[in-house]
Amino acid sequence: MTKLIKLAKTPVAATSGGKYYPADDVKNPKPNRKSNRNAPKVRGSVTPGTVLILLAGRFRGKRVICLKVLASGLLLVSGPYKVNGVPLRRVSATYVIATSTKVDVSAVDVSSYDDTYFARTEESVKGDIFEGDEPKPAVVSETRKVDQKKVDAALLKVVEGTPMLKAYLNAKFTLTKNDRPHKMIF
Repeated sequence: MTKLIKLAKTPVAATSGGKYYPADDVKNPKPNRKSNRNAPKVRGSVTPGTVLILLAGRFRGKRVICLKVLASGLLLVSGPYKVNGVPLRRVSATYVIATSTKVDVSAVDVSSYDDTYFARTEESVKGDIFEGDEPKPAVVSETRKVDQKKVDAALLKVVEGTPMLKAYLNAKFTLTKNDRPHKMIF
């Protein structure tokens, strides 16, 4: 007795050109987290007209007046320059202490000052790092000087109209050995 064994036919996949395998060197783009960033939020105590104390940088310890919050989240501040030597500057809100002293700065026109006003020019960036050993003197452009005088004139009217504010802005903020900054009210 012989048995007939039927072999089942294996189905063959009908492919027209084989399978596609991507090359190893083709990389998928990584997701970009920088595309939808908004400007950082500033503390509620920092508003235009607030007297601030600078905590870092060349002018640390100086009291300045906040003029505007820029689109980048930085603060536009001024001394005024005639009172304490602080020019129009951008300052990060993390490096300031807001005081309870407020000044009306509605008369000061700061609409023309934005982040592009403070951007570096091509000439100041250009040059070799090791070019010369002597430091270059800081050159302030004439437009900056004119703008500073215009802002100072408007700010000085407000500062001189408030009693003792000029002396307050001129005084430097310091801490001594026995000061408790966490218990101070600014």
